Amino acid sequence: MKPILRAPGDAVLGIALTVIGAAGFACKGVFAKLLYADGWTVNAVITTRAFLALPLIALWTIHSIGWRSLRQLNGRAIAAAALAGILCYYVGMLLDFQALVLIHASVERVLLFSYPSMIVILYALIYRERPATHVLIALALTYAGILMVVTGLDMRVFKSNLTGAGLVLAGALTSAFYYLVSDRYTPRLGSIAFTFFALSAATACLFGHFLIVSDASVRVWNPTGTTVMACLVVLGTVLPMLAIAEGVRRLGAPRAAIVSTVGPPITVFLGIWLLDERLTTPQWLGMALIVAGILNLEVGQKRPTATPV
Repeated sequence: MKPILRAPGDAVLGIALTVIGAAGFACKGVFAKLLYADGWTVNAVITTRAFLALPLIALWTIHSIGWRSLRQLNGRAIAAAALAGILCYYVGMLLDFQALVLIHASVERVLLFSYPSMIVILYALIYRERPATHVLIALALTYAGILMVVTGLDMRVFKSNLTGAGLVLAGALTSAFYYLVSDRYTPRLGSIAFTFFALSAATACLFGHFLIVSDASVRVWNPTGTTVMACLVVLGTVLPMLAIAEGVRRLGAPRAAIVSTVGPPITVFLGIWLLDERLTTPQWLGMALIVAGILNLEVGQKRPTATPV
C-alpha cells in the first residue's frame, strides 16, 4: 500500500482545524456551568444539546455520504455504532455533565483526557499484550497526574473532588469502550456514518429519558440561557466534531491527537476567566503530568484515537 501523501498546506490547515475543534470541546464544560448558574438542570442541558445537535450532524452526514449510500451500510456495524453511542454519548454524557455540578470545568476536562490511557489498558487486557516501555511510562505519568489533580495533596480537596472525579473517570471509560468498538467497525461504515448512528441512538435514549425524568424539560428560556445553549450546540459540539474530523483527515489520527492536547489548558484559562475557578499548585503539576503522559502515549501510538466530547 502506498503511503498517504499530504501537502504542506494540508498540514497547516489540519493543525488549525484540530486546534479549533479542541478549543470547542474545551468550552463544553464552561458552557454547561454557565447554564447551570442560569437555572438549567443537568438533564435539561443534555437533552436540549442532543436534540439541537443531531439535525446538524445528520445534514452533515447526508451531505458527505448521501442518503442512498447511508441506507446500504452494514446492519451489524450500524447496530454496534448504536450501542457504542448509547454507552458513550448517553451514559457517558450523563456521568460527565453531572460531574460538572460537583467539580471545576478545568478539572473535568483534564480528567476526561485520561481516556487514551484506558484504551491502552483495555487493549492489553483484551489481547494479552504487554505494553511497550514508553506506554508504561505514559501510564505512570497520567495516573500520577490524576492523583495530583483529584487530591491536590490536600484531604479537603480530595473529599470535595472524589465523587465528581469518579463520575468523570467513569465517563472517560465509556469513551474508551466507544473507541474499541469504533476501531473495529469504522472500516465498514466510515467515521462520519459511525458518528451519526452513534449520536442518533444516544439521542433516542435521551428522548426516552426526557419523557421519564421530570427535570429534563427546559423551564428557563431567557436570552442568556438561549445564547449559551446555542454556543454549547454550535461551538461546543457540532463545529468541533466537524473540525476534528477534517483535521484527522488532513493530519492523520496520531498527529491530530497530539495537537488536541491544547484542550485542557484552554479549559483552565476559560474556567479562571469566566467561572473564577482556581487550581492549587499540586493540581497544576498534575495537569502537566497528564498532558505529558498523553503526549508520550500518542507519539508512539500507531492506532488511531478518538476525541472525547
